Amino acid sequence: MGIHVIKMPDLGEGIAEVEVVAWHVKPGDTVKEDQVLADVMTDKATVEIPSPVNGTVTSLGGKLGEAMAVGAELIRLEVEGAGNFKVDAKTPAQAMRNEAVAAAESAGTTAARAGGGATVDEFIPITVAQPETVVTSVTSEATVAPAQVAPPRSAPAHAQPSHGANAPAHHGRAPGEKPLAAPAVRQRAWDMGIELQYVTGSGPAGRISHADLDAYVQRGQQKAAEGDRRYAVLEGEQAMPVIGMRRKIAEKMAEAKRRIPHFTYVEEIDVTELEALRVQLNARYAGQRPKLTLLPLIMRAVVLAIRKYPSVNARFDDDANIVTTYNPVHLGIAAQTDAGLMVPVVRNAEARDPWSSAAEVARLAEAARTGKALREELTGSTITITSLGALGGIVTTPVINRPEVAIVGVNRIIDKPVILNGAMVARKTMNLSSSFDHRVIDGMVAAEFIQTIRGYLECPATLFVE
Repeated sequence: MGIHVIKMPDLGEGIAEVEVVAWHVKPGDTVKEDQVLADVMTDKATVEIPSPVNGTVTSLGGKLGEAMAVGAELIRLEVEGAGNFKVDAKTPAQAMRNEAVAAAESAGTTAARAGGGATVDEFIPITVAQPETVVTSVTSEATVAPAQVAPPRSAPAHAQPSHGANAPAHHGRAPGEKPLAAPAVRQRAWDMGIELQYVTGSGPAGRISHADLDAYVQRGQQKAAEGDRRYAVLEGEQAMPVIGMRRKIAEKMAEAKRRIPHFTYVEEIDVTELEALRVQLNARYAGQRPKLTLLPLIMRAVVLAIRKYPSVNARFDDDANIVTTYNPVHLGIAAQTDAGLMVPVVRNAEARDPWSSAAEVARLAEAARTGKALREELTGSTITITSLGALGGIVTTPVINRPEVAIVGVNRIIDKPVILNGAMVARKTMNLSSSFDHRVIDGMVAAEFIQTIRGYLECPATLFVE
């Protein structure tokens, strides 16, 4: 039998380290060639690491959420044959002991060898520190013995309640016997409206003290509070490590809010005609073309508005103080997945009609949800659209997808009464809540850009006119 060490592969693109986001095996598992061992993440791309050989897992090289350098040991397998790694037969503890002995001998521990003094083993205790136990989906096979709990000490004799046949258990006095208490305690009980016969005394012969009064009041308050409860009281908490995609999202959002001075512009759009056109187009091309939602039509309106206001289709490198505007429109479409928020990119949206955009959005969304999206499909956007559909709310304040300078937020459609030509009618309205980087985009430009989008959406025939 031999040892085969699998190291973190070079994933290209100048990547120096990756994050371990999932282990698919644990020590003791038998693996086959090409079986996936772990998932690692770089930027927003998740990569599966397969096994090049058959073997049995002996150790894992990192913990979930840990950053590992390219070339670091990822996993160690026991394999048939010689393997690719020479391992000393000694255990780590033996190796440490041998090193300590060698050091002691080289220091001149002649007395120990002469037989008159202590041996090396007697004055050099060797211990191996054990790693702190972390509860994750991947754990070692070691178990932790439960801590020994000392039995509770018995209460003092005078504090334990009486259980005699002739004495009530709650106060240790015979029926009808006058409660024992100092005058000050009696006065305080009178002032508080408490009858001492109901108070348990902790003193000799059930004598009642001020502390007993306090305990009686506390028990009454607790019972009153419990009596007011209508639902179960919940306890406990859950601590979840922020790793993988969730960590990337957290870092990106924090950086965007910290470095970009956002301002948000909100405008109401009448989409009654747009909705009617969408329904007509879906009926006309049913079974022939992809079904349209509002999103592809909004994408088309954004592309047309960018022709008039190209400064919003840009990326700002604030480290180099360079703003780059783009002729092609690479539209990022924010998509919610089980792993978190992702932004697949519809490239060259300016060259697509609404049906082509609808098909590409569906393809990218599916790839993102299943974790099959390529790196180039998740990077390089020049402006982003974010929409939660029916959950879009009335107003939102979307966070810019740095280093872009603008993001268009789409809110939900509602039916509301509107005065039109002097008459009150029901119309379908929707807000656009859009954020801009105030270092690059002035308020006037942002307003004119959104108003241009509004013009296209409220007169939807213009979406199809070049």
